[in-house]
Formats: sequence, C-alpha cells, structure tokens
Amino acid sequence: MAAPSAPAPAVTVPFGTPRRAWLTDLPLLLVAVFWGGSYLAAKGITTSHTVVAVLVLRFALVVPVLVAAGWKGLRALTGAQWRGAGLLGLILAGIFLLETYGVVHTSATNAGLIISLTMIFTPLAEAAVTRTAPSRGFLGAAALSVGGVVLLTQGAGFTAPSLGDLLILLAALARTVHVLAMAGTKAVKSADSLSLTTVQLGTAVLVFAALSALGGGTTPWAAALDFGPREWAGLVFLSVFCTLFAFFVQMWAVRRTSASRVSLLLGTEPLWAALAGIALAGDRPGALGLAGALLVLAGTAWGRRSADTTAP
Repeated sequence: MAAPSAPAPAVTVPFGTPRRAWLTDLPLLLVAVFWGGSYLAAKGITTSHTVVAVLVLRFALVVPVLVAAGWKGLRALTGAQWRGAGLLGLILAGIFLLETYGVVHTSATNAGLIISLTMIFTPLAEAAVTRTAPSRGFLGAAALSVGGVVLLTQGAGFTAPSLGDLLILLAALARTVHVLAMAGTKAVKSADSLSLTTVQLGTAVLVFAALSALGGGTTPWAAALDFGPREWAGLVFLSVFCTLFAFFVQMWAVRRTSASRVSLLLGTEPLWAALAGIALAGDRPGALGLAGALLVLAGTAWGRRSADTTAP
C-alpha cells in the first residue's frame, strides 16, 4: 500500500560504479519489501469497523513530520498548487479507502498482486488519452496479467471474485486516475515532491477525520486505546517504514540513479506481497492461484519493459 511516489527526474543520472549502484539499489529494494509487507500489516490491524480509524492514525503520525521537514516549501506554494495538490489528495484518500477495505476482505497475496495491475492500466489509459496505439507486446502483457488475476482469484475453484478482490481492482483503477491527474494538473508540475506529498496526505487525513466524525465505525481514539503491542507495531510499520522511510528513500534515490532503475526495483512490490502472504499469513492460493500469481508477475514485468521501450 504505497504512498505517492516522488516524481522522477527529467535527466537520467549515471549509475556510477557497481558498488555505488548497489548502495542506492538496496534501500529502494527495502522500500519494495516494506510495501509488499504493508498489505499483511494492514490486514493484521484492521477490521471492517476500524478502517477509517486506522487510516487517521497512520497518516496523522506522518503528516506533522512532513510539514516540519518541508515548511519552507509549503509556504512557497501558490494557490493553484494548493488546489491541485488538494484535488490529488482527494483521489489519494479514495485509493487508501479502497485498498484498506479491500485487504480486509481478501488475502494479502491477492491484494498485492491485483494492485500491480496499475502498471498495466496506466499505460493503457495514457494511450487512450493521447490516442496512440499501445504496442503488440504491451497488449500481450496486459492480456497475460488480466488472465493471471482471473486465475489468482479462482484458486479454490471457479467462483465469483470476493468483495475484497473487486475493491482492490477498483483501487488499481483509482491509482491510474491519480497518475493521470498528476500528469495532467499543470499547477503541480512545478511543485517540489515533498510539498506535493504533504498536501496530498494532509488532505487525505482531513477526509478520513471527516468520515470518522460522521460516524459509522470505531473512532481513532477508541481504536488506539484498544491496540495492543502487535497492533501498534503494525501501525508504526505502516507509518514510519511504508510511508516516511519510503518517501525519503525515493527522494534520495532519484537523484543518484535512473528513473527506470527506481521503477524496476519498486516494481518488485507484488512479488514481496505474495511471498509475505504465503510465508507469514499462510495464504494457500492453490494450483490455479499460483499459476495466476506467476502470470501476473510475468505480465507486469513484460508490460513495464514494453512501456519503457516505446516511451518517447
């Protein structure tokens, strides 16, 4: 359940020596591992009645740190940039709600693999907006990924996908909308990534707090009082490692390596999600599910390479 990525630099930075490249690669790979484990962590501390409360707590721990770190940049934002980032924050709030409700109702393995379809949906949506035909290779990768998701959700036999599977699929579509909106909102293109992320997460927290105030679930205060050591550990993992650490590592890495290398390493997230679900949560996707998982991983990797090859 990744936080918004830092924008990639316009200029590709040389990798440098192999040792220096690995010094950059390892933190990025660790971010992908954390993101892969975030689905299991969220599932372990959240129920259908505490989704909004957990989201308030998760990001309320993060936003003050981001505000303090980027106060100068926030003050420099124009009104148009605040409005643009706020709109992106509303979309981001919807993504986190769909993902968190979704993971409550499906396995961590399914959630991590289905959400990876964003890597397929986004280039397809961009092609539709720009009216350019995707390559045959990319279309083949998309078909492979979609077929893999069908098998993944039918691991116990052919039945209707679960509510959680459908919510995660909607979250993948919402992530695509977020990427397109970010690319299409001219006002935010000149904003620095720290300020942009801070306003987005701050807006999302306000949405979650408003939903909590309207009722319909456990309040953040009640959820916090009910948390034991395991729940607090999960919340800290989501807040500190999957959000704060991940964001600052991305900001650090994009200045030291190439955008494609960052994308490749962070794109291993679904693999770690599947491994965490199977090894730690005891997910048993069955033969069909395992075949589907392999197809999703192969399809998204193929699709990412095809998109990079055809990019201008």
